[in-house]
Amino acid sequence: MNMTFNKNEDHNKLLVSSLKHKLKRVKLGGGEKRIEKHHAKGKMTARERIDFLLDDKSKSIEIGAFAGEGMYEEHGGCPSGGVVVKIGYVSGKQCIIVANDATVKAGAWFPITGKKNLRAQEIAIENRLPIIYLVDSAGVYLPMQDEIFPDKEHFGRIFRNNAVMSSMGITQIAAVMGSCVAGGAYLPIMSDEALIVEKTGSIFLAGSYLVKAAIGESVDNETLGGATTHSEISGVTDYKAKDDKDALTRIKNIMDKMGDFDKAGFSHKKAIKPKEKQEEIYGILPKKRSDQYDVREIISRLVDGSDFEEYKEGYGQTIITGYARIDGWAVGIVANQRKVVKTKKGEMQFGGVIYSDSADKATRFIANCNQKKIPLVFLQDVTGFMVGSKSEHGGIIKDGAKMVNAVSNSVVPKFTIIMGNSYGAGNYAMCGKAYDPRLIAAWPSAELAVMGGTQAAKVLAQIETAALEKKGEKVDEEKEKEVFNKIKSRYDEQTSPYYAAARLWTDAVIDPLDTRKWISMGIEAANHAPIEKDFNMGVIQT
Repeated sequence: MNMTFNKNEDHNKLLVSSLKHKLKRVKLGGGEKRIEKHHAKGKMTARERIDFLLDDKSKSIEIGAFAGEGMYEEHGGCPSGGVVVKIGYVSGKQCIIVANDATVKAGAWFPITGKKNLRAQEIAIENRLPIIYLVDSAGVYLPMQDEIFPDKEHFGRIFRNNAVMSSMGITQIAAVMGSCVAGGAYLPIMSDEALIVEKTGSIFLAGSYLVKAAIGESVDNETLGGATTHSEISGVTDYKAKDDKDALTRIKNIMDKMGDFDKAGFSHKKAIKPKEKQEEIYGILPKKRSDQYDVREIISRLVDGSDFEEYKEGYGQTIITGYARIDGWAVGIVANQRKVVKTKKGEMQFGGVIYSDSADKATRFIANCNQKKIPLVFLQDVTGFMVGSKSEHGGIIKDGAKMVNAVSNSVVPKFTIIMGNSYGAGNYAMCGKAYDPRLIAAWPSAELAVMGGTQAAKVLAQIETAALEKKGEKVDEEKEKEVFNKIKSRYDEQTSPYYAAARLWTDAVIDPLDTRKWISMGIEAANHAPIEKDFNMGVIQT
């Protein structure tokens, strides 16, 4: 191992260590004191409930752990968006679990909470995946009601999705394990089956105080909408559980009786570990985002047996395409190549940049994968499309448009891993969030932005200094540097993978060594949903 490898390894291991530290903090939800209060009521926390429900908590992936990170500080923060979402296995059935975290503002819904719940439902709908709701929420966070209540992608969309999923035959099970009030009361009752926990669970459109204010009736919450009321009088719920564990055990029993599902039929064989050591990814991925490396070295550490059948190896070399298996599942890989390469014409092409020939190759390969019903995996480390007169005259916009068209109209499931840079239109062409990847995760080394921080800061600094000079202020070299550093610092913060994850532009920030698990569980989920339409790119410029 050379010195560069060792420096890269140290840097990337530090990033992963920081990731694990951040996750440990996030998993405390509202904090240890609130967890103690929760336990004192005889209740399990959201994460404890999910862990009890899962067959094996290690065989699960978490969606949106960093949702809300650094947001809503003036309101006391909202760790994980106040809701925990995991894909895992219950009684041998793969499903998605959504659990309100009542240690965070009593499980109240912030804007990001709504977005995260909708993302969970989107995953269930796209993959026909059973969904389990563990309800414990005070409803909409009133100080921000205008940002969560009325719009198409706000709180009410949840119940619309309940109805749509029911019509699609997607199993929905809800357990009311705490508060379930106002509009939120519809979620469990619009599910296929609903459970309620004695003494701690309650469902009502309006609590006792509001009932007293509205109609003058004096009634306690238990009589109004407790477990006995809804299980024996109103008939709103289907099962009454004595405590959290009893409710969760009943869900396991219900899941155990579910029949099999129609499959998409993606190719799957016995999984084989990569021949190359996966841990070496840390040493291969450069510390500096501008440095070169051969993405084939990363691929060989992600795919079964390190066996990769490369497609059009000598053409369009700034994108690598080819077939492989990941954890037994057949995949088509589209990866940005970060090495500077020389074409047969003797021209040099910059690594990480998409040229016309690379876009053309990727388009053709994506079409082939759709023809063969092979899921696509995009490995992003891209700075964008090539610019300049030569590229423009060569039709880079046309070739880029073809690639974007192919990604947009692809009917096989797509999975995106952001390893490094994810800039500008490169993010789009390589299946960024806007292009419906079934799952999208970033490594701690990722950066998401319109362009690189240095370039963007230079442009913005030039604009700002020009504005200052227009006002008559003297701008010397020191002032220019101060303006640049201020802008660069702000821009760098916004390109962080955690900034993106906080806003759910990605589903997670993950250790590179968890990449195989994410893709494997993602394809297994996608296999629940047979492909129902043909691949058609529509009208394109040739």
